[in-house]
Amino acid sequence: MKHKILLALSAIGPGLFLIGYNIGTGSVTTMAKAGAEYGMTLFWALILSCLFTYILMVAYGQLTLVSGKTALFNIKTEIKGGKLLALYIMTTLIIGEMLALIGIMGIVAELVQEGIRLLTNGFLLDTSWIIMIFVLLLYLLLWFGRYKIFERILTIFVILMALCFMMVFFMVKPSFPSILAGIVPGIPDTPGAFGLVAAMAGTTCSAAVFIMRSTVVAEKGWTIQHLKSEKRDAFVSALMMLFLSGIIMAVSAGTLHLMGLKLDNTLEMISLFEPLGGKLAAFLLILGIVGAGLSTVFPIVLIAPWLISDFSGRPRNIRSPMFRILILLGLLFAFGSIFMDQSPPLLLIFSQAFQAAILPAVAIPVFILLNKKNVMVQNLASHKMNLGLAAVIIFAFITTYFAIIDFF
Repeated sequence: MKHKILLALSAIGPGLFLIGYNIGTGSVTTMAKAGAEYGMTLFWALILSCLFTYILMVAYGQLTLVSGKTALFNIKTEIKGGKLLALYIMTTLIIGEMLALIGIMGIVAELVQEGIRLLTNGFLLDTSWIIMIFVLLLYLLLWFGRYKIFERILTIFVILMALCFMMVFFMVKPSFPSILAGIVPGIPDTPGAFGLVAAMAGTTCSAAVFIMRSTVVAEKGWTIQHLKSEKRDAFVSALMMLFLSGIIMAVSAGTLHLMGLKLDNTLEMISLFEPLGGKLAAFLLILGIVGAGLSTVFPIVLIAPWLISDFSGRPRNIRSPMFRILILLGLLFAFGSIFMDQSPPLLLIFSQAFQAAILPAVAIPVFILLNKKNVMVQNLASHKMNLGLAAVIIFAFITTYFAIIDFF
């Protein structure tokens, strides 16, 4: 049984890597906030985001399987004006992810500080020390590690956060009738609702996921012969994203929403859920969110060297001087929350809004590339795939519009 589970997990490695990246502290906070404020009314936005995430993951995976090249290199070399577009995608993704890293590590440090306080009845460890310890451990791991080891570590984080969130779901005993009653699609006519829909789409249907998808498929060594495996991997990954995000939303919808309580930041979740499920539930929630945060930090610090290699067509060698220097520079951003006045959740929301504008720039090129005969040869996009990608592009423009009208 254990062997079968491990075999199944190894078969969906790239998907697990992206679940680890996708379900982070920003995603947890956004889903919990949506559940607390509107019940399950915005669940439709999550379903659509996961469906379109699946379509784009398959599309970018298929492009790499056929061409043997990663996303940015294909955009740069196969589309007219693609060099500027690839440069824009690379720059905005790196800036957005570095901003997110500041917010994520700030939140993780605050949660670990709270967890230590709960375990020791009041001892407070300074957050700068917590960040320092995590940064040192991550750098050592990235210095000596390989992609397969990272994949296994992220698998552990994903299993940990899934178990923690499921246990918290049963411990806080949400109202099932209220959860089911809330699943009526709609956009509440209240300030901030459009922005929340955009944030849900931005944190799930993230542009970085699709650009990185081509890299993790290439790292796996898959070819066109693995097309079925690639589709299955994308399906399991999108389904797990829906399941985990849905549980978090349902916990808030079945408890906080019924009590009329709102939620504005990640740390607030602990104080709101502790009276409902006790100290153990609060501790498991901390463990789950910290697991989610660290599983996101891992791919984030790899994104700059991976994207630069992707853009320039260089080999991805994690032990090369360029990778080690860029990883170190990336990790230095983890200390940003210590020196900035803005709270970590505000930085995360800003980074999500920043990234919302990139999704159309990532969805349109893959539509063009999958329909270019000199790139895809006899593996051109099917009518079903083109229809799916057209729906993704419309969705990307609508959520970008939602983000802009709410932001300004």
